[in-house]
Amino acid sequence: MDGVSGVRMRLLVGRRDGAPTFSMRQFTVEPGGHTPDHEHNYEHEVVVLRGGGEVMYDGVWHAMEAGEVMLIEPNVRHQFRNTGAEPLEFLCLVPVTHDCGKPTPGS
Repeated sequence: MDGVSGVRMRLLVGRRDGAPTFSMRQFTVEPGGHTPDHEHNYEHEVVVLRGGGEVMYDGVWHAMEAGEVMLIEPNVRHQFRNTGAEPLEFLCLVPVTHDCGKPTPGS
């Protein structure tokens, strides 16, 4: 995906598993890495498991650390970046129709 650096995503539960509503993804962002600066028309929930960094939400950067939970609302620009020395890991829940970041046909 354009705008990504040092990020791995693992789909833990998704539509292939028969999940009816939500998919759970695990992201690992290496030190200095970041997700794309983007927005989309669906919400997602994030739980930071390990490490720390910053999240840009609607153009404003906020510090984040392990144990934090956040809601990323639909159509709000956002990006995650690892500013620490160890990997940043977080879980991300999204609608099952977007479990790999792309909509399923007809959704």
